[in-house]
This record gives sequence, structure tokens and C-alpha cells, in this order.
Amino acid sequence: MEEIRNYFEKSVVMSDRDWERFSSKLEQQKFSKKQYLINTGQKENYLSFIEKGSVRFYIPGEEDFTFSFSFAGEFVSAYDSFLTRNPCNYQIQALEDTVLWRISHQDLNIIYDETEIGDRIGRLASEKLYLSNFRRELSLLTQTAEERYLALFSEQPDLLKNIPLKYIASYIGITPQALSRIRRRIS
Repeated sequence: MEEIRNYFEKSVVMSDRDWERFSSKLEQQKFSKKQYLINTGQKENYLSFIEKGSVRFYIPGEEDFTFSFSFAGEFVSAYDSFLTRNPCNYQIQALEDTVLWRISHQDLNIIYDETEIGDRIGRLASEKLYLSNFRRELSLLTQTAEERYLALFSEQPDLLKNIPLKYIASYIGITPQALSRIRRRIS
């Protein structure tokens, strides 16, 4: 749980009182590999911090479309559903055994109201989620598949150990066969 405080204190100093109030609302939840954090049609009720593990965001179908990953030390949420209180139209799945610290939508609003730092905490978490999504969109518009593949591993060097190549191929917008060709070419 201290990792969360350290994350926030990179940007803002948090009083012990505010931290105690915030941390009292956090609950730990463990997910086993391949377990779903949220399914299509469910409403997201949590903003979560990944203590350990990784997850993928995907649209299920004949060929699942993976559009994002989140890793230890990052926030994870079906944030559009969390904000709008509407059902989610994608799924979030643990790629390995994953430990989350979660705060509910209701409790986060209490923190916003009852602490000096609450709004800032919420803003920092939402900015991080927004920037991650924006970088992904920009990479799809401006980089080749090979550049996206290389960038992914410069940002997350342990990725190959934890994520099946078919999910990585989907994420960078190519087939698994095209990813194999890229991997052969750069090795």
C-alpha cells in the first residue's frame, strides 16, 4: 500500500491525516491468471492500483482485440464506465496472478469531499490513465508496427515474459504472423 503513497508523493505532499483517510478506504483484492476484473456489460465500480501483476484490456470477439495493458505500479480501471456509471463495452483480464488495491466510486467521492488532497489524487490518477490512452492513439497514427513493438518493450522490458505474443500483436495492430516476421528481422 505504501507504493500508492509513494506514487502520489512524486507529485504532491500528502498529510498523514489525508493518507490515513484515503488508505482506510482501500481494499486489497487478488485475481488469478485469466480471471476477469470486469466483463462486458458490467459497470466499473473501482479505481485500482496494481501492486503486483499485469492486465489486458480487450474487446471480445471472434478475434479478440487487445487495446491496452496495465502493469505493477500503475492505475487500472474501465475508467469511462467508472466516470459515466454506464456499463463497460470491453473486458479487463489478469494476465498473471495480480494484486490490486481498490477504492470504490462511492468511497473516492467521500475522499474528494473529506480531504484536502482528494481532488488532486483523483486528478493525478485520471491524468495518468488519459496520457496512457493518448500515447497509444498517437502511436497507432504515427508509428509503424515495428516502431510500436520496439517502443512497447523499451517502456516495459519484462513484457515478453508475461504476455502471449498474440495479445502483443493485437495491441500493436498486426497479426501474430506479422509480429513473428518483425521479431525475426530485428533479432
